[in-house]
Amino acid sequence: MDETPGVVLAVYAHPDDADVGCGGTLARWAKAGSSVHLIVCTDGGKGTTDPDVVPARLAVERAGELEESSALIGLSSVDNLGFPDGELADSEGFRRTLVARVRALRPDVVCGHDPTAIFFGRDYFNHRDHRVAGAALLDAVAPASALPHYFPDAGPAHRVSDALLSGTLEPDEWVDVTDTIEIKAAAVECHRTQFAGQGGWAGEAVRRRAAEEGRRVGVGYAEGFRRLTLGA
Repeated sequence: MDETPGVVLAVYAHPDDADVGCGGTLARWAKAGSSVHLIVCTDGGKGTTDPDVVPARLAVERAGELEESSALIGLSSVDNLGFPDGELADSEGFRRTLVARVRALRPDVVCGHDPTAIFFGRDYFNHRDHRVAGAALLDAVAPASALPHYFPDAGPAHRVSDALLSGTLEPDEWVDVTDTIEIKAAAVECHRTQFAGQGGWAGEAVRRRAAEEGRRVGVGYAEGFRRLTLGA
């Protein structure tokens, strides 16, 4: 995918998800002049194995990490909806919020989780917040934001041209992130509460994964997506 969209909206469940899923792509587009916006759905306050951590304090810490990483990526805006981890629901209110943001920003492209990708081998499955956020985003852009009688109080209808879904088991579109892989690695490493331990391992994992995707399409580093063409 070589196009540079004018306006991009990324919608992800947790504060680190966009950087992990498509940070190189968002940085590439921001660097090329796109207006790139992010919605984070949850506060991230439960993202720890430590029972002594206070969720409200962790949420504040993760918000600071997100602010730091977003500056590196070059985002035009960041909204955190503040839902508690694990309590995100594909509700009418959530969809209305997403539709209103889509109609206000009028993005050419939206990026988000692939809600159909559940089992990744035997070691990981895509948990609930990711699946709910991905499904709600798709429902918000097709058909809701494009048709005026869906949530008429959420602003004038807007049709999104393309959706790029990351974390997919069926990628069919790739973005060359060779020029922005180091920005992505640095952004991911900003999320210290999630990637603690010996310095640099998260960035190295990011490079390794992007190199694997790059080999599939003959470039140094790439991010893979499932692309949905929703119309002009």
